[in-house]
Amino acid sequence: MDAEALGQLVSRIAEGSKFILVSNREPWLHERDTMGIKVLRPASGMVTALEPIIRATGGTWIAHGAGSADRLVTDHKDRIEVPPEKPAYVLKRVWLSKKEENGYYYGISNQTLWPLCHIVYTRPRFSREDWEIYRRVNQRFCDAVLEEAGSDPAIVFIQDYHLALLPRMLRTARPDLFLIHFWHIPWPNCEAFRILPWGEELLDGLLGNDILGFHIQYHCNNFMDTVERTIESRVDYEQFRIFRGGRPTHIRSFPISVDFHQIANDSESQRTRKSYDRIVKELGEGVLGTTVYAGVDRIDYTKGIPERVKAFDLMLKLHPEIHGKVTLLQLAAPSRTHIEDYRDINDKLDDLVDEVNWRHQTEEWTPVRFLRGHHDYYTVLASYKIADILLVTSLHDGMNLVAKEYVSARKKNPDGVLLLSQYTGASRDLQDALLVNPYDIEQMADMMYASFCMDNSERAERMSRMIKQVRRNTVYDWGAKIMRELEKILPTGGVR
Repeated sequence: MDAEALGQLVSRIAEGSKFILVSNREPWLHERDTMGIKVLRPASGMVTALEPIIRATGGTWIAHGAGSADRLVTDHKDRIEVPPEKPAYVLKRVWLSKKEENGYYYGISNQTLWPLCHIVYTRPRFSREDWEIYRRVNQRFCDAVLEEAGSDPAIVFIQDYHLALLPRMLRTARPDLFLIHFWHIPWPNCEAFRILPWGEELLDGLLGNDILGFHIQYHCNNFMDTVERTIESRVDYEQFRIFRGGRPTHIRSFPISVDFHQIANDSESQRTRKSYDRIVKELGEGVLGTTVYAGVDRIDYTKGIPERVKAFDLMLKLHPEIHGKVTLLQLAAPSRTHIEDYRDINDKLDDLVDEVNWRHQTEEWTPVRFLRGHHDYYTVLASYKIADILLVTSLHDGMNLVAKEYVSARKKNPDGVLLLSQYTGASRDLQDALLVNPYDIEQMADMMYASFCMDNSERAERMSRMIKQVRRNTVYDWGAKIMRELEKILPTGGVR
């Protein structure tokens, strides 16, 4: 499946209906700088996965306009055609005040739902005022969708936990719309979810969808169980449907992926080579003479970055003979620094890296190189080229597309090792990775050392099998699976 084939599939199924994608994060943003206005593509696994689909369909993407110059470039209906170099779809921006952003995004989305769904022992925070703002912002997105849809039939593809109330709002306003929602993070077990004060309202919102997708079947099972034990509905485990108000919501697993061929090609591009040379210059040529362990993450308490640094430190303690032969390169993008838990992990990482380097470094060798910043797409690809071993040690994750991006970037040189947390959705797909429990520092240290010692033939065999797996299941195949599921449940005559 490729972009053209997906576009043809969507066109056939939609039969001329509008295709509207809705998310909190926008795929392109405009920022002021000293030279005028700069166009940026955010570093986001979700954006990377979704943009090929919206390009293929030529629809409309509705998102929060967060760039400092976003308002300056949109028309009177808050729209702009993107991508800038070759417009393929329309981006419609929703504007939020600082208070709304704080309550909806930093409050409910990232201090309530994020820790509630990621079981990493960070306590969720509940604020009634924030919930009212979350509800109000979801209504703002609803108004934007209705404006774009007009009176035409439409398929609305909603993304993630920021917009849990939107489906019911749309269903109430336009019962004829066809609503698909993909939940990009884990769904917790019922016992964890039941502490949410507004749980019934959130579930009712999600049950406004025709299709509700998760990465893995386990999350589908958790959702079905949560609904059965929380809200009045009829739960059909045989067909994996939930009836609420007489209408079914089909619960399905759709493991998300990446644009394999695009990443493989871009990783060999001149722009990636320039980024590669810049990183090597910054780190020093000597780094390339070592085995490079790399991590590429947002700085988030779910990503297991302190745990991997501790495991690397333990490996150095247990195996002094590899001193000077290994380097841990961590690309770390600051994230959600308005929130105390995120500021705390930033400080913790600074102290931890300093401590490990103080303990082991020599005049010629610094074991941990920590590059904090918002790294662009080509810098990330360059880091995949540098990495002999990629570390994905999430404590809990929906999928983690970094793992699949790394595999895609190794197509021309299949010799890397992927060390992967067993608590990621990717661990179900990439079974030739070295799977670890990120809470078990000793086991991680042992697996890091095993990856260092792995012979070249085993590395190549494992990576080659993972490359075949990702190539067979790209983001276009993910989109096609969702659209084919839609086709199965559509009434005769197409979209209502």
